[in-house]
Amino acid sequence: MGDFCRVPNYIKVGILSLDFKIKIGGAAGQGMQTVGHTLSHVFTKGGYQAFLIQDYQSRIRGGHNTSTVRIRDGYVSAMTEGVDVLIALNKETIDLHREEVPQGGAIIYDGEKIKLTQQDACLINVPLDRLASEKGGNKIYSNSVAAGAALGLMRYDFNPLADMLKEMFIQKGEAAEDNVRAARAGYEFTANNFSRQFNRNLTPLNDRRRMLISGNEALALGALAAGCKFMSAYPMTPSTGITTYLAGKTREWGLIVEQAEDEIAAINMAIGASYAGVRSLTATSGGGFCLMVEGLGLAGMTETPIVIVEGQRPGPSTGLPTRTEQADLEFVLHAAHGEFPRAVLTPGTAEEAFYLMGKAFNLAEKYQTPVIVMSDQHLADSYWTIDNLDISRVTIDRGELLATKDLAKMDGYKRHAFTDSGISPRALPGEPGIVVVTDSDEHDEEGHLTEDLDIRRRMVRKRMKKLEGLGAEIAPPRTYSTEGAKTLLIGWGSTYGALKEAVDMLNADGASTGMMHISELWPFPAEPVTKALERAEKCFVVENNATGQLARIIRTETGKKVTGNILKFDGLPFSPEYIIAGLK
Repeated sequence: MGDFCRVPNYIKVGILSLDFKIKIGGAAGQGMQTVGHTLSHVFTKGGYQAFLIQDYQSRIRGGHNTSTVRIRDGYVSAMTEGVDVLIALNKETIDLHREEVPQGGAIIYDGEKIKLTQQDACLINVPLDRLASEKGGNKIYSNSVAAGAALGLMRYDFNPLADMLKEMFIQKGEAAEDNVRAARAGYEFTANNFSRQFNRNLTPLNDRRRMLISGNEALALGALAAGCKFMSAYPMTPSTGITTYLAGKTREWGLIVEQAEDEIAAINMAIGASYAGVRSLTATSGGGFCLMVEGLGLAGMTETPIVIVEGQRPGPSTGLPTRTEQADLEFVLHAAHGEFPRAVLTPGTAEEAFYLMGKAFNLAEKYQTPVIVMSDQHLADSYWTIDNLDISRVTIDRGELLATKDLAKMDGYKRHAFTDSGISPRALPGEPGIVVVTDSDEHDEEGHLTEDLDIRRRMVRKRMKKLEGLGAEIAPPRTYSTEGAKTLLIGWGSTYGALKEAVDMLNADGASTGMMHISELWPFPAEPVTKALERAEKCFVVENNATGQLARIIRTETGKKVTGNILKFDGLPFSPEYIIAGLK
């Protein structure tokens, strides 16, 4: 073997019988995402579990982009190092990723377009463009040829790919059959010429129906299940997928989706809709959330429920607009001047994103306050294979929302009435016989502006009293393999999958390691976190930022200092191997 194929220094888990990765690389516009999505669906329909991540640059054409599919015969929610099959749609992909391909792996490339001076047993020369033109009628189908070539190399059944392509292009008439013919040409070329050389055959396990869903799609579905009827947003990576998904469901679900002129308008529209009684959502990234901060304070002062999805990406300013990071945590916890209650939820998987959206809407209405769901590019754009989403687990709790019959019994209505819980009975504008008044200035119980300092003190205490109820609703962190563990890995948000697999790898190698993942982060669950810290000899916080923000919050809220941080802030997500290297 030549320099193209080295054996990576992996830590073997040995838990599952199959762990296979395919990376597709090229320039924007060459169809890497299409190939990645297509193969992920094909393997999911064949009974496997797939996890797809996407790494793309902020440009419409050019640059270097990849989609990587990991296939296992058990649950998978992270991407490990190394690649079994590299589909190189340009030479840059080979230059950048050839060291990731281990001995016995394969690099599919078009030798008629990509000229290589060095030859190697890993190289699988497939005339992608020529086969696309000859069999499909146009070289734009070369990505379908590549998908077929990958399946042919491993002798996987071709029919699921054909069915998937027909489903994808059903609205484009002849293009569907053209894609199938192009894919079949690639399949037959590698099956006839290279499958013995590759010697890694895969066959479908079963035809069990499962979902392949992205984090953004899960957040959007969670909002629909929770009864969201209004969304306003300004497009901003990586949260735009929520908006586009919901925009496609407006007629089916009786939903209004408004593309606002900017993020200031977006949050104010959502606040207005919520004030009128509609469950409302807005979604943005860190830069857009900066513009929303004044509106966030308005919702806090007027005690208007609102759910905000904040999809993180590297900053400051425009930063790396299409990469991932977890550097907005402290900003989100303290955004807007003054003090008012809020809840912050940080899901780690697509399933968790779905269910926590339902909880977000309930908390927002029950406590009449903003709730922020923090995502990031890795969570938003990755795809998981999941068995199902249980709608019966989603309940709707609208809190102290008064019905017309209740209002008829009241002797005058006060929107901000003082109560023991801090939660005032909420009526909607337009109810007969009452007027609903609120103000962005400090106000009295009826909602009218006041500068009475005694009322000010009572109103602040009333609003902050809601933190007690919110705190009681925050679930304790998820733990894994913590019984007797000497070392504890701690994370939040999208690090869940990499953390869990790192723990499996470490323990398989003889270590004593557990993990704690915080997905309901504010009000901070100080008591269970403190207990977990006290049980372990060493504790390390793993997060995608440069300053260890969660570690600092843990110190503030528990008085406990962690042993150390494992940090990553290059725009890429964690792999289990990266965490293990950082630990060692």
